[in-house]
Parts: sequence; C-alpha cells; structure tokens
Amino acid sequence: MAGKNEPKTIPKYARFLLGGAAGMAAIVFVQPLDLVKNRMQLSGEGGKAREHKTSFAVIRAILKNEGLFGFYNGLSAGLLRQASYTTTRLGVYTNLFEKFSTDGKPPGFAIKAGIGMFAGGVGAFVGTPADLSLIRMTADGRLPLAERRGYTSVFNALFRISTEEGVLALWTGCGATITRAMVVNAAQLASYSQAKQLVMSTGYFSDNILLHFMASMISGLVTTIASMPVDIIKTRLQNMKVINGKPEYSGTLDVFFTVVRREGVLSLWKGFTPYYARLGPHTVLTFIFLEQMTAMYRKIVLGEEGGGPSSL
Repeated sequence: MAGKNEPKTIPKYARFLLGGAAGMAAIVFVQPLDLVKNRMQLSGEGGKAREHKTSFAVIRAILKNEGLFGFYNGLSAGLLRQASYTTTRLGVYTNLFEKFSTDGKPPGFAIKAGIGMFAGGVGAFVGTPADLSLIRMTADGRLPLAERRGYTSVFNALFRISTEEGVLALWTGCGATITRAMVVNAAQLASYSQAKQLVMSTGYFSDNILLHFMASMISGLVTTIASMPVDIIKTRLQNMKVINGKPEYSGTLDVFFTVVRREGVLSLWKGFTPYYARLGPHTVLTFIFLEQMTAMYRKIVLGEEGGGPSSL
C-alpha cells in the first residue's frame, strides 16, 4: 500500500488533455503568424516569381485583399490540429519523461531527444488530416477566386478531401509531416528541458513564468533553425494540386531538389522571421499554459500545496 506522503501523480488521460488544451490556447494567439509563414513558404512555387519578398508584404496583401479577419482563416483547422497533434505528442512525451526519470532525476539529453522524436512522430500521424486542412485553408486566400478550394471549416475540408480525393488523401505528405514533427520535437522538447535546467543552474531564476519564457525562446530558436527545411517541403506537398491526373511533386526529394534548383538553397529557410515569430511565441505560450494548467490541476484536483513540482 502506498504511503500517505507518497507524491500523487497526474493520470495519463489528464496529461493528454492538459497538453491539448495548452496547444489550443496558444494557437489562438499565433494563428495569424502561422498563416503568414505558410504564405511565405508557398511564394515562388511552381517556378513563378515570388509573390512576396518579405513578411510585411504578405501582411499588407492579407489586409488589402482579405481584411483583418483574413489572418484567422483556417483557425478551426489550427485548433483541431492542436487538439489531435499536440494532445498526443505532449501526452506521450510527459508520460515517457516520467517513465525514464529515476530517483526524481530527469533523463539525459539523448533520452529526451529520443522520446521527443517518438512523441512527435506519433502525434504527427494522428494530426496529419487536420494539418493538411490547415495548410490548404491558410493558402487559399493567395489564389484567384476560380482556383480556390473554398473550404468553409476544417470539418468541411476533411469531408471534401475524403470524398473528392479518397480517404487516404487525408494523409498526403504524412511522411514529411512525421519527419518534420520528429525534428521539431527532438529540438523543441529536449532543448526546452535542457534550457530550463541550464537557466536554473545559474542560481538567478526559480521555477516560474520568467524561467519558462526564457527556456521557451531558446527552444524556439533552436527548433526554427533545425526544422525549417522539412517544414517547407511538408507545406509544398500538402498544398499541391493534381493537374491532368499528375501531382505537382512526386515526393519529398522531388520537392527538395525542385526548391533548391529553382529558388536556391537559402529558400529552404524562406520565411524564417514569421516561422520563428510563430514558433517562438507558440512554444512560449504552450509551455507556459501547460506548466500553469499542470500546477492548477495538482492544486485543485490532487490537493497539493503550491501546485507541486513541474513534470517538464
């Protein structure tokens, strides 16, 4: 029988729910940045001249052609993506993090990276249909009216993709999505935990929101640099159309070599500013919301004073 002083643990289902709720809360704030990032990554597609050379040009075009609310095109897909992808990846990660911790000590960096990659891959597979819908919905406004897909919501997108292109089409670009997620999570989750420990080791910070903010910004920068080439490949694959029965790209490598040949190697980091402007704050907000929600859960549900120790 467990002793009275044995620390209580958060149930697995609660870890998944807390992770998804944190991601959904964060996406409400950064959806406009996600849209700008996607538009930048698609600019210059198909060998055409780049529509937008800077993020500010994208912002001006959206305001002019779609209005202020145009920045929230695809929000329903963004929320569903967080509910599926983030719920799964953070739930898997926090459970494995706890499993590999021994005597109250967190696992080493290599193990953090490994479980981060695994959690990201599982989450990406689950979240690919919502991610596909998000890419297409955020890209629609850049096209002429006659060429737009015109999805009215993420559920309309999922229904139409499955009926018009087949159910398996919902996992278009799944391989690139999983690869991108594994890179992102290995970098983001592991670097967040590592940065948090590093900043705390200076002795100037305690485990609070300021610490979470600093660790998240460091994590966001590392993740942006590492994952952008895979992200642009994923975006191009998921937005491609089938012309006369032939898709624009044959696969991941075709996208990679086409982009490098037509637009240059540095184009793999096209949209770096909006990507980091999106990923940085989203990383910050997700982990802040997750840490605070976890503390509230420990305090309100488990009855622990002060919310108990962090699990990240």
